[in-house]
Amino acid sequence: MLKPVRESLFRGLINRVLQHLARVMPGAQSLRVALHRARGVKIGKNVWIGYDAILDTSRPYLITLEDGSSIGIRATIIAHFRELQGVKIEQDAFVGPGAIILPNVVIGRGAVVTAGSVVTQSVAPMTVVQGNPAVPVAKCGVILAANVRLKEFSRQLKPLASPMHQPKGPGAKPAPGSDS
Repeated sequence: MLKPVRESLFRGLINRVLQHLARVMPGAQSLRVALHRARGVKIGKNVWIGYDAILDTSRPYLITLEDGSSIGIRATIIAHFRELQGVKIEQDAFVGPGAIILPNVVIGRGAVVTAGSVVTQSVAPMTVVQGNPAVPVAKCGVILAANVRLKEFSRQLKPLASPMHQPKGPGAKPAPGSDS
């Protein structure tokens, strides 16, 4: 049987106050980042944290946000359930608005989690995932960084073959216009 994770009353109160302030205060690259660092989240340089993002309230030290990563508005990162596990968002990764990242997940360098996705498994570097549960849908040709226009990022995407559109059974022929 797993032993439940405990936090002290005082530390829990401080974490919740700082979390609440970080959710509502301005400063996606300054004040919010500083408040989450004060809670114990490991945060690199040039990290962007959107309004109303929730980073594990009772175990923030289990979260790592590497340089250049972005956490979208109302995204939620849950780093543990009962046991200690953690979440790592690697360099230049982008977590879209409303996405949910579950424990024991690594979002690879330059990966993109689309809005509203639920990530239950680690994401390979330079991969776009979407859905619930999130599945890979494309490979990134460039990193989705502040200096890259969305049009350029979109042009560089390489779609992955969807299992839903693959021929099934022996002797099945690919659909017209597919690359198979």
